[in-house]
Amino acid sequence: MNGKNRGVKKGLEYAILTDEITRAWTGYSTKELKNLKGLKKENLRDNMTNLELVLNMLAEATTTEISKEKKPKTFTQSKKIAQEGGTIAGNTRKEIEEKTGKKIISEQNAKKLKKDNDK
Repeated sequence: MNGKNRGVKKGLEYAILTDEITRAWTGYSTKELKNLKGLKKENLRDNMTNLELVLNMLAEATTTEISKEKKPKTFTQSKKIAQEGGTIAGNTRKEIEEKTGKKIISEQNAKKLKKDNDK
C-alpha cells in the first residue's frame, strides 16, 4: 500500500496495518506468530512455509487492490481495508485446512524448514 496517498504515515501506522493484515489471515498478531515460530529478530517472512508465504502475499495484494479502488482517506479506513484483505486470505486458509485436515500456520521456521528439506 502506498502510504503517502492513502492517509497512512510511515513507521508505526504501517506496522499496525501489517499487523491487522496478519491477524486477519492467521488469527495471530505478528508478535504472536513470531513467538510461535521461535523468532527473535529474524524476519517473519523469511521463516514462513510456502503456503504461509502465498497466503501472506494474497492478503497483502488483496489489501492493496481494495485500497486502490476504495481510496481510503484516513488511517481508520485503511485499517478496515487491511482487515478485509487479510480476511479474504484467512478464508482461503480455512478452506485449505478443511480440505487437507492440516493446519497451515505452523511452528516451522527457516532452520526447521531447511532441516526438513535436507532429509
